[in-house]
Amino acid sequence: MPPGSETVVGKGFRFVSLLLASLSLLTTTPLAADEIRSPSLTALRVDWRAALDQLRTEINSRPQIAGDFIFAPRRSVPRHDPRAMPALVQLNAISSQFFTGIARSSVPVLLPFDAAAYLEAQRNGAPTLSRYQADFNPVDVFDAGPAGYSATFSFEPGAGDGMPSRVFARPVEVQITGSALVYDIADPTGGKGEQVKPLTTLYPDLRRFIREGYVRYAFTRFGVAYVVSIQCLDSVAKPRRLACKEAYPVAERFLKALRIAGGQRMRPLMDIASNIMDRPSEHSPDFNYRPSGDIIPNTGYRKQGGRPDAMAYAQIRFPLEKAPAFVHSQSYGKRDKSDGPTTYPWRDNFCESRSFQVWQCASGYGHQGEDIRAADCPPPGEGREPCDPKHRGVVAVRDAMVIRNTRDQAATLEVNSRTEHIRFRYMHMNPQALNADGVLNGRIVTEGEKIGVVSNYLDHPAGTSMHLHFDVQVFTRDGWIWVSPYVTLVSAYERLIGGRGREVGPEIAVTAQPVAHAAPEDVIKPDLREGASSEEN
Repeated sequence: MPPGSETVVGKGFRFVSLLLASLSLLTTTPLAADEIRSPSLTALRVDWRAALDQLRTEINSRPQIAGDFIFAPRRSVPRHDPRAMPALVQLNAISSQFFTGIARSSVPVLLPFDAAAYLEAQRNGAPTLSRYQADFNPVDVFDAGPAGYSATFSFEPGAGDGMPSRVFARPVEVQITGSALVYDIADPTGGKGEQVKPLTTLYPDLRRFIREGYVRYAFTRFGVAYVVSIQCLDSVAKPRRLACKEAYPVAERFLKALRIAGGQRMRPLMDIASNIMDRPSEHSPDFNYRPSGDIIPNTGYRKQGGRPDAMAYAQIRFPLEKAPAFVHSQSYGKRDKSDGPTTYPWRDNFCESRSFQVWQCASGYGHQGEDIRAADCPPPGEGREPCDPKHRGVVAVRDAMVIRNTRDQAATLEVNSRTEHIRFRYMHMNPQALNADGVLNGRIVTEGEKIGVVSNYLDHPAGTSMHLHFDVQVFTRDGWIWVSPYVTLVSAYERLIGGRGREVGPEIAVTAQPVAHAAPEDVIKPDLREGASSEEN
């Protein structure tokens, strides 16, 4: 067999296998009413050789320290052993002082950190970190794992030579995520954007676009999907409201400063196929729910309806500590007298009218998540546990890392594993209580761990009704995108109570189109992109 033909055969076999799987899925009948599916994900192949070449170029720009880095591969160790790329081991040792766990990233970590310049300055004296981070503050959040990494930096008003003045008076937060896992969602608005001519040489395929409240810069490097984003409004600038046009120069400064800061070659990830999820065999005597997408009539933006989505995006622990609990609108519940706030059936409220952009909703605007309410306390009685409505526990849905600073009203949990790159956000718990309990950036929580109580905080205590807002984001080539958590919650609640729920209520109106998920043939395309390496790096 000619040299290299094993690789070609392997790729061909993989293509045929995926194609057959695609045809099989395309010819299957639609989901039965009681079936819930998991999402499919595409695993990208990381080109570590290209990453090492870029690192060599960056290091060689500093002759004083260039000779300290070993770029010759060590062939006496397995190719996925870190020692096979000693220069990366050396780089991780430097960067880990500032970015804890950076070597856990399965993709090259791009950050606005010039490690070579920092190391050179360190030898010549005491370096100032901000000088080697393009004037960005020390990292606020950094998470690295088998799927990739995420980081958040801030940029102070007035910082940076040559930066234009702005009206917004607070630090601007810039987020970056690099991931080898992307969720396969047939998103009609995905993949769009405009070129940024000053950055074309650095990032030939870069796209800039405003989506779901963020200006985003998406690009591919080393086979990996990267997205830089800043939360902003496409409107007039104000001292307390960042306009997207004010965000552009900050994001572009960030992009120009990106260097390889670390990461480590690991075993390649595998594509994740969509599967039918297991549900309890025994039926619950009381739990029932209305269909996904069946929001209260006329509560959608411009009175449009919801969109059904039968996907459970993750298998999670239900976010409230105890049952019973109820998914219901907290804004429009009074409009539907038959649907009380603490009774079954549940009712979807993901696409209720709000000012938030949500790609899944027919109008393009929606709620972003679901409102969940704990049951009312039963009357006191003999043998009953004491019940305080202000102490209904909220728990971590998965083992995860917390993303939250002391000022945030929301707490986000990020899961970064070989099979998932997903975020879960909790809102309306009291920030002071979260601070006191240490629910802050970088904390690791375990599934089922109590992280707070159901509350009514929205800008101030009693700012909303007593409930938990819960939402889900998955990583795509457009960055972190909100998806409906309704069916995910149905599935989690069934496991909590140990019984299968019953879908009830009228059929969804024929005008409501179900959310489209990626057709199986779309899953194949990323591996056949032009210039893809024939070797699984």
